[in-house]
Amino acid sequence: MITLIETINLTKRFSEITAVDDLNIKVEKGEIFGLLGENGAGKTTSLRMLATMLQPSSGNAVLAGYDLVKEPKKVRSCIGILFGGDSGLYDRLTAAENIAYFGRLNNMEESHLKERISELTEVFGMGEYIQRKAGKFSKGMKQKVAFARSIVHNPDIMLFDEPTSGLDVSAIRNVHEFILDCKSQGKSIILSSHTMSEVEKLCDRIGIIHKGKLVAQGSIAQLQEQHQGKSLEDIFIELAGDHK
Repeated sequence: MITLIETINLTKRFSEITAVDDLNIKVEKGEIFGLLGENGAGKTTSLRMLATMLQPSSGNAVLAGYDLVKEPKKVRSCIGILFGGDSGLYDRLTAAENIAYFGRLNNMEESHLKERISELTEVFGMGEYIQRKAGKFSKGMKQKVAFARSIVHNPDIMLFDEPTSGLDVSAIRNVHEFILDCKSQGKSIILSSHTMSEVEKLCDRIGIIHKGKLVAQGSIAQLQEQHQGKSLEDIFIELAGDHK
C-alpha cells in the first residue's frame, strides 16, 4: 500500500485552546477516509492545516511525499480543497471563468484546461449556467462550481469539508459518483461530513474526533465489532456526542 497522507502528532493551539491534539492518521492511495466530529471538534482545523491554510503549532504531515511544514508550495500543487459555507467564487466572473482562474493558478495548459472544464461541466450538470456570472447563482449552483474548481487540476489528494452541503438529491448523487470515480483513479480523499449515510456509502475507513482528539479509527465494520454491532450513528453519539 502507498500512503499519500500521513499526519504525525499534528497539533494546533489557539492561545489556551488546543483545537487539534496530536492527530495521527494515514490515508492510502485510492482510499476515502471520513473525518467525523461535532461542530467545533477540530475537523475543519485539521483540514485547514493539511491544506496549508493554517500553520501547525507542533507535529507535521507528509502529503504525496511532501513535508507540510517545509514544502507547503509543493503540497498545494497536489491537493484539491473544498470547504463548506462560503464558496469563495468571484461574482463578476462566469462559472467557467471561476474554474479557469483556479486552473491557471495551478499552471494548467490552456488546451487541457478547456477540456477539463468541459468534462466537469458535464459531470456536474452545469451546462445551463457555465457561461453565466456567478453572482446570482443559488447555493447549490455555487457549490457545484466550487467543487469543480477544487479538482480542475486533477490533484492526487482531495480534502473535502461537507462537499454536498446545499445540493439537491440529484446533485448529491453526481458528487458521490464523482468521488467514487476519483477513488477508482487512485486518489486519496479526506471527507468531513455530518451525514452518516454519506459516510457509510463512501468511506473505506473513518476517524472520530472529539475535542481535538482522535477517539476512534478504523473501518465501519471494525468499529461496529468493537461496539457490539451498534449503528455508526450510535457509535458516533457514544464517542463524540455533545453529552460527553
